[in-house]
Amino acid sequence: MPFENAECELNEKKSRFIGRMLRVASAAEAAERIAEIKRKHYDATHNVYAYILRDGGMRYSDDGEPQGTAGMPVLNVLQRENMSDSLCVVTRYFGGILLGAGGLSRAYTAAAKQALVKAGVAMLRPHRVLSVSCSYRDYQLLQNLLVNFGLCAGDISYDAGVYFFVPVPSERAEELQGRIGDATAGRAKVADVGEKYLPEKINKKFK
Repeated sequence: MPFENAECELNEKKSRFIGRMLRVASAAEAAERIAEIKRKHYDATHNVYAYILRDGGMRYSDDGEPQGTAGMPVLNVLQRENMSDSLCVVTRYFGGILLGAGGLSRAYTAAAKQALVKAGVAMLRPHRVLSVSCSYRDYQLLQNLLVNFGLCAGDISYDAGVYFFVPVPSERAEELQGRIGDATAGRAKVADVGEKYLPEKINKKFK
Protein backbone atom coordinates (compact mmCIF):
# COMPACT_ATOMS: atom_id res chain seq x y z
CA MET A 1 0.00 0.00 0.00
CA PRO A 2 1.14 3.61 -0.42
CA PHE A 3 2.92 4.99 2.64
CA GLU A 4 1.23 8.33 2.06
CA ASN A 5 -0.89 10.05 -0.55
CA ALA A 6 1.16 11.75 -3.25
CA GLU A 7 0.80 13.79 -6.42
CA CYS A 8 3.11 14.42 -9.37
CA GLU A 9 2.86 16.12 -12.73
CA LEU A 10 4.53 15.61 -16.09
CA ASN A 11 4.11 17.03 -19.57
CA GLU A 12 4.27 15.12 -22.82
CA LYS A 13 3.94 16.99 -26.14
CA LYS A 14 1.92 19.74 -24.46
CA SER A 15 -0.45 17.29 -22.73
CA ARG A 16 -0.45 17.67 -18.95
CA PHE A 17 -0.64 14.49 -16.84
CA ILE A 18 -1.33 14.72 -13.09
CA GLY A 19 -0.76 11.45 -11.25
CA ARG A 20 -2.19 10.80 -7.78
CA MET A 21 -1.50 7.81 -5.58
CA LEU A 22 -3.95 7.28 -2.72
CA ARG A 23 -4.44 4.71 0.00
CA VAL A 24 -7.98 3.29 0.05
CA ALA A 25 -9.55 0.49 2.08
CA SER A 26 -12.63 -0.38 0.01
CA ALA A 27 -14.26 -0.06 -3.40
CA ALA A 28 -16.65 2.50 -1.90
CA GLU A 29 -13.79 4.65 -0.66
CA ALA A 30 -12.04 4.36 -4.04
CA ALA A 31 -15.21 5.48 -5.82
CA GLU A 32 -15.50 8.45 -3.46
CA ARG A 33 -11.90 9.55 -4.07
CA ILE A 34 -12.33 9.18 -7.84
CA ALA A 35 -15.50 11.28 -7.74
CA GLU A 36 -13.70 13.99 -5.72
CA ILE A 37 -10.89 14.20 -8.27
CA LYS A 38 -13.35 14.31 -11.16
CA ARG A 39 -15.18 17.18 -9.48
CA LYS A 40 -11.91 19.03 -8.92
CA HIS A 41 -10.78 18.44 -12.52
CA TYR A 42 -14.18 18.73 -14.17
CA ASP A 43 -12.54 20.46 -17.11
CA ALA A 44 -9.92 17.73 -17.71
CA THR A 45 -9.97 15.69 -20.91
CA HIS A 46 -9.68 12.38 -19.03
CA ASN A 47 -9.53 11.11 -15.45
CA VAL A 48 -8.09 7.62 -15.80
CA TYR A 49 -7.88 5.35 -12.76
CA ALA A 50 -6.97 1.92 -11.45
CA TYR A 51 -7.15 0.39 -8.00
CA ILE A 52 -6.30 -2.87 -6.23
CA LEU A 53 -7.67 -3.84 -2.81
CA ARG A 54 -6.35 -6.23 -0.19
CA ASP A 55 -9.42 -8.44 -0.60
CA GLY A 56 -8.54 -9.01 -4.27
CA GLY A 57 -10.90 -6.45 -5.74
CA MET A 58 -9.58 -4.40 -8.63
CA ARG A 59 -10.90 -2.09 -11.31
CA TYR A 60 -9.64 0.30 -13.96
CA SER A 61 -11.03 2.79 -16.45
CA ASP A 62 -9.67 4.36 -19.65
CA ASP A 63 -12.21 7.19 -19.24
CA GLY A 64 -12.53 7.73 -22.97
CA GLU A 65 -8.93 7.07 -23.99
CA PRO A 66 -8.39 4.32 -26.60
CA GLN A 67 -8.89 0.91 -25.02
CA GLY A 68 -5.79 -0.48 -23.35
CA THR A 69 -3.76 2.76 -23.53
CA ALA A 70 -4.54 4.27 -20.11
CA GLY A 71 -6.30 2.34 -17.34
CA MET A 72 -4.49 -0.94 -17.96
CA PRO A 73 -0.99 0.65 -17.97
CA VAL A 74 -1.83 2.33 -14.64
CA LEU A 75 -3.09 -0.98 -13.23
CA ASN A 76 0.06 -2.71 -14.47
CA VAL A 77 2.19 -0.32 -12.39
CA LEU A 78 0.27 -1.34 -9.25
CA GLN A 79 0.48 -5.02 -10.12
CA ARG A 80 4.22 -4.97 -10.84
CA GLU A 81 4.91 -3.50 -7.43
CA ASN A 82 2.51 -5.92 -5.65
CA MET A 83 0.42 -3.04 -4.32
CA SER A 84 -2.83 -3.38 -2.41
CA ASP A 85 -5.31 -0.90 -0.94
CA SER A 86 -4.00 1.45 -3.62
CA LEU A 87 -5.76 3.83 -5.99
CA CYS A 88 -4.01 5.73 -8.77
CA VAL A 89 -5.81 8.44 -10.73
CA VAL A 90 -4.10 10.12 -13.67
CA THR A 91 -5.74 13.29 -14.93
CA ARG A 92 -4.96 14.41 -18.47
CA TYR A 93 -5.37 17.80 -20.07
CA PHE A 94 -5.00 17.36 -23.83
CA GLY A 95 -2.41 19.67 -25.36
CA GLY A 96 -3.47 19.42 -28.98
CA ILE A 97 -0.89 16.89 -30.18
CA LEU A 98 -1.87 13.23 -30.57
CA LEU A 99 0.48 10.87 -28.74
CA GLY A 100 -0.54 7.61 -30.39
CA ALA A 101 -1.26 4.39 -28.52
CA GLY A 102 2.35 3.81 -27.52
CA GLY A 103 2.86 7.39 -26.40
CA LEU A 104 -0.30 7.36 -24.30
CA SER A 105 0.63 4.10 -22.62
CA ARG A 106 4.11 5.39 -21.77
CA ALA A 107 2.78 8.69 -20.42
CA TYR A 108 0.16 7.09 -18.18
CA THR A 109 2.70 4.53 -16.96
CA ALA A 110 5.22 7.26 -16.16
CA ALA A 111 2.66 9.38 -14.27
CA ALA A 112 1.51 6.41 -12.21
CA LYS A 113 5.03 5.27 -11.39
CA GLN A 114 6.22 8.76 -10.43
CA ALA A 115 3.25 9.15 -8.08
CA LEU A 116 3.97 5.75 -6.50
CA VAL A 117 7.67 6.49 -6.03
CA LYS A 118 6.77 9.80 -4.39
CA ALA A 119 4.19 8.15 -2.12
CA GLY A 120 6.51 5.37 -1.02
CA VAL A 121 5.44 1.85 -0.09
CA ALA A 122 4.31 0.59 3.29
CA MET A 123 3.46 -2.78 4.80
CA LEU A 124 1.01 -3.38 7.62
CA ARG A 125 2.88 -4.32 10.77
CA PRO A 126 1.43 -5.51 14.10
CA HIS A 127 1.67 -3.00 16.95
CA ARG A 128 0.69 -3.20 20.60
CA VAL A 129 -1.23 -0.17 21.83
CA LEU A 130 -0.12 1.01 25.27
CA SER A 131 -2.10 3.36 27.47
CA VAL A 132 0.01 5.55 29.73
CA SER A 133 -1.04 7.65 32.71
CA CYS A 134 1.54 9.95 34.28
CA SER A 135 2.19 13.33 35.86
CA TYR A 136 2.89 16.43 33.81
CA ARG A 137 6.51 16.33 34.93
CA ASP A 138 6.94 12.71 33.89
CA TYR A 139 5.24 13.39 30.59
CA GLN A 140 8.14 15.67 29.64
CA LEU A 141 10.56 12.81 30.33
CA LEU A 142 8.45 10.36 28.34
CA GLN A 143 8.23 12.62 25.31
CA ASN A 144 12.01 12.37 24.90
CA LEU A 145 11.89 8.62 25.47
CA LEU A 146 9.25 8.17 22.77
CA VAL A 147 11.27 10.26 20.30
CA ASN A 148 14.25 7.96 20.88
CA PHE A 149 11.97 5.02 20.02
CA GLY A 150 10.75 6.80 16.89
CA LEU A 151 7.25 7.03 18.38
CA CYS A 152 4.82 9.73 19.41
CA ALA A 153 1.90 9.91 21.81
CA GLY A 154 -1.66 10.08 20.50
CA ASP A 155 -5.16 10.75 21.85
CA ILE A 156 -3.68 12.83 24.67
CA SER A 157 -5.96 14.06 27.46
CA TYR A 158 -5.02 16.42 30.27
CA ASP A 159 -6.59 16.48 33.70
CA ALA A 160 -4.94 15.98 37.07
CA GLY A 161 -2.26 14.25 35.03
CA VAL A 162 -1.63 13.25 31.41
CA TYR A 163 -3.22 10.22 29.77
CA PHE A 164 -2.25 9.04 26.30
CA PHE A 165 -1.96 6.08 23.96
CA VAL A 166 1.09 5.01 22.01
CA PRO A 167 1.29 2.24 19.38
CA VAL A 168 4.61 0.41 19.38
CA PRO A 169 5.88 -2.43 17.15
CA SER A 170 4.90 -5.65 18.91
CA GLU A 171 8.47 -6.88 19.33
CA ARG A 172 9.43 -3.67 21.19
CA ALA A 173 6.36 -3.28 23.40
CA GLU A 174 7.86 -5.04 26.42
CA GLU A 175 11.07 -3.03 26.14
CA LEU A 176 9.15 0.26 25.98
CA GLN A 177 7.06 -0.66 29.02
CA GLY A 178 10.23 -1.34 30.97
CA ARG A 179 11.87 1.89 29.83
CA ILE A 180 8.80 3.92 30.84
CA GLY A 181 8.92 2.31 34.27
CA ASP A 182 12.64 3.03 34.65
CA ALA A 183 12.35 6.63 33.42
CA THR A 184 9.59 7.48 35.91
CA ALA A 185 10.73 5.21 38.76
CA GLY A 186 7.48 3.30 38.39
CA ARG A 187 5.27 6.34 38.77
CA ALA A 188 3.72 6.08 35.30
CA LYS A 189 0.98 3.51 34.88
CA VAL A 190 1.20 1.48 31.66
CA ALA A 191 -1.29 -1.01 30.27
CA ASP A 192 -1.41 -3.02 27.05
CA VAL A 193 -4.88 -2.38 25.59
CA GLY A 194 -4.70 -4.40 22.38
CA GLU A 195 -3.22 -4.96 18.96
CA LYS A 196 -3.42 -2.72 15.91
CA TYR A 197 -1.96 -3.08 12.42
CA LEU A 198 -0.32 0.09 11.17
CA PRO A 199 1.50 0.94 7.93
CA GLU A 200 5.27 1.13 8.12
CA LYS A 201 7.38 2.48 5.27
CA ILE A 202 9.76 0.03 3.65
CA ASN A 203 12.79 0.55 1.44
CA LYS A 204 11.88 -0.67 -2.01
CA LYS A 205 13.55 -0.82 -5.39
CA PHE A 206 10.91 -0.05 -7.99
CA LYS A 207 10.72 -2.13 -11.16
